[in-house]
Amino acid sequence: MTLANFHQTITKLAICIVISLLSACGSRNAPAPVVEGHGAIPLSQRVKSSIKATEYYVKKGETLYSIAWRSNTDVRQIAALNRITAPYNIYPGQKIILAKKSTQPSKNVASTESFQSKRNKVVKKPVAQTKKQAYGGNESEQKTNIHSTAKVIPAKSFSQKVTNWKWPTKGKVIASFSSALQGNKGIDIAGNRGDKIKATANGKVVYAGSALRGYGKLIIIKHNDDYLSAYAHNDDILVKEQQIVKAGEIIAKMGDTGSQRVMLHFEVRFRGKSVNPMKYLPKK
Repeated sequence: MTLANFHQTITKLAICIVISLLSACGSRNAPAPVVEGHGAIPLSQRVKSSIKATEYYVKKGETLYSIAWRSNTDVRQIAALNRITAPYNIYPGQKIILAKKSTQPSKNVASTESFQSKRNKVVKKPVAQTKKQAYGGNESEQKTNIHSTAKVIPAKSFSQKVTNWKWPTKGKVIASFSSALQGNKGIDIAGNRGDKIKATANGKVVYAGSALRGYGKLIIIKHNDDYLSAYAHNDDILVKEQQIVKAGEIIAKMGDTGSQRVMLHFEVRFRGKSVNPMKYLPKK
């Protein structure tokens, strides 16, 4: 083979390679896979962790607070529906009502009630004074007392005002809060494995475990009757449920449990609803 023929052969091979590469690029029909930035846990996993049903059966390791967290509901509302008093102890297999079922009376029931109301329309006779004294008050006072005892206001063990919020860890915020239906319900903070995770304010640990899918090893702290904070994807949990913690106290070590990278997923809930943590944390 002459030198000229060799150069021609090399040139033809190079052209064929370029054409094949262009053809492969142009033949892609499916879009490139979408990957959430910064290695965050896929939103689909967090959505699967949520509870949309009106009834739920408690699983091992769950608390009423973790169930309220998953159902995006105020724990006091669930406690009231199920007549569960503080400290809201529950057990595996227990049936929990999460929301009232909408019930509409049928036409037959409505007609029956109307018929009964007509039959009961009689001339009211004055009640004797002795009867009033025997019952300890008049009819209006009795109704007022019954109404007031039906709405028992739960005792408050914490002040409703949270002061001196602190950052739960050092690091750059790599994912911000989103109010979208399937958006990020907190913020994601980057860091290194083993970095200290601290309580953002004074409170009590109401959940510490890994029963919530998509959150890994999770801690939920109750700051008062209105505010909760959550710390997800921990490598190690250093506190126990019902433990009292102070703002700035180390509660965990950063990790990647339930996540695609080492980071802290931090959330704040106000009366069961997700709120933007950046509105409470001090500016850096």
